[in-house]
Amino acid sequence: MGDSIFTKIIKGEIPCHKVYEDDKTLAFLDIHPVTPGHTLVIPKIQIDEFQDLPTEDYRALMDTVQKVAKRQKEVLKPKRIGLQVVGVDVAHAHVHLIPFNVVAEYRHVPDMSANSDHSALAKMATALAF
Repeated sequence: MGDSIFTKIIKGEIPCHKVYEDDKTLAFLDIHPVTPGHTLVIPKIQIDEFQDLPTEDYRALMDTVQKVAKRQKEVLKPKRIGLQVVGVDVAHAHVHLIPFNVVAEYRHVPDMSANSDHSALAKMATALAF
């Protein structure tokens, strides 16, 4: 299997709107957000399914999920931070963190064909960055 789009982001081959990074994980904004601040958290090793991650990498992933969710709550002040592990769009384990106030926001399906607003994403990444 070749490099996933996320591995290419990790390698710097594709740009992202980074929120957080450490030696095992990376968190960046989804370019088609469900709500403003929708963040993806990924392990730096390319493994398709989260349950197949080595324990150390799984724990690092979930530690980063918690850190980023707390930061989203602090900065954006939503009622909730939703967590999704869908695992169908990219063959690289990842967690979606979606700030929301009402369930309809959380369940919103973004238009994947729309152009991304990189200016708004850059501002949001600056606000959420550690």
